[in-house]
Amino acid sequence: MPEKSESKKKKKKRGITTPMGSAGLLIFYDEETPGIKVGPKFVFVATFLLIFGVLIMWYLFPP
Repeated sequence: MPEKSESKKKKKKRGITTPMGSAGLLIFYDEETPGIKVGPKFVFVATFLLIFGVLIMWYLFPP
């Protein structure tokens, strides 16, 4: 039984916290990760441009 309490202590020391009401479904990280920061507006516009481009290519060069 002491092994379980040690693993619980290790989880608490990692700095990952979850709200009590979510039953562990969400994990919030306090640290910023390196990488490209992309906003939701850019993803939305890029998705529609890709779809529009595919439809144009499909119209110009039918299968």
